[in-house]
Amino acid sequence: MREMTETSPTCTAKSAASKRADFVIVALALIGIAIVSASLLLGRYPIDPTQALAMLASRIVVLEPSWTDQQQTLFFNVRLPRILLALMVGCCLSAAGAAYQGTFQNPLVSPDILGASQGAAFGAAVAILSGFTGAMVSVSAFCFSILTVFLVLAVSARAKGNHMIVVVLAGIMVSSLFSAGVSYAKLVADPTDELADITYWLMGSLTGAKMTQVATVAPILFAGLVTLFVLRWRINILVMGDDEAATMGVNARLVRLVIIVAATFLTAACVSVTGMIGWVGLVIPHLCRMLVGADYRKLIPASMLMGSGFLLAVDDIARLATTAEIPIGILTAFAGAPFFLYLITRKKKL
Repeated sequence: MREMTETSPTCTAKSAASKRADFVIVALALIGIAIVSASLLLGRYPIDPTQALAMLASRIVVLEPSWTDQQQTLFFNVRLPRILLALMVGCCLSAAGAAYQGTFQNPLVSPDILGASQGAAFGAAVAILSGFTGAMVSVSAFCFSILTVFLVLAVSARAKGNHMIVVVLAGIMVSSLFSAGVSYAKLVADPTDELADITYWLMGSLTGAKMTQVATVAPILFAGLVTLFVLRWRINILVMGDDEAATMGVNARLVRLVIIVAATFLTAACVSVTGMIGWVGLVIPHLCRMLVGADYRKLIPASMLMGSGFLLAVDDIARLATTAEIPIGILTAFAGAPFFLYLITRKKKL
């Protein structure tokens, strides 16, 4: 009886924290739905809410058109693909960032820690210099991104010392190498054409999103997200350390490798279609950790929801704030950097 009385407050506190986290997750989902609804309607060519609902319903049942052909083209070929891509990329970058931070046990880790973003940038630059456009640039960026991460893992496997530190150091070195390659590509690029394309790609943008892009990356993103979602409780064990994981029957090295590969594919697929969008995978997991705690069973879903809503809201600002659209990578830096400065200067630990 005495033991039950002593442990009861602890159990009650955990239950209250779990309920609070569930409430936050539901609230984030509702906020995300509201942002999506607003995004479908907002733009330089506004669409009435009833028309938007009718156009969506027309894909399922036959309806008498109450909209113009121009509105239908704008809605399905421009606005809807862009919204879907923003949701997917925000969701995946945030989930990858949370998974990396837990796996590496380092709050300063972001999705590009293993060089995925710089590898993608180099691949895109090479494709642009070779005269490719559109889908081929994305394919080249994705392939070089994956190649970069596997190069990092291969180098770290041959190095001695603390494995996690070696992986991070190898990622920094390989990233620097590919960053130098991007700089050289910009140096030799044609300043009237190729240089502008490379520079714009490096700033990140959702402009020109197409349903074909969404359909192409969706399977990769879905597989990566499912992997992280299923293994999210094991990240809690990885945070405790390899010895503790071994006592619980968990192969920490294998689980860590699977999570790294899944998060890497998410990052590579996102960067290949949008360019470099920073800060989302670094800041959003921290903000979610403040709201739902450090339990990755709650943190991963919360990061997915907040990341998708955040990136879509930022993209709305990017396309509506000025006549000339602002690259979304610039806005995420403006939003993320001050917030992260607040995080590292507050009295509590990250």
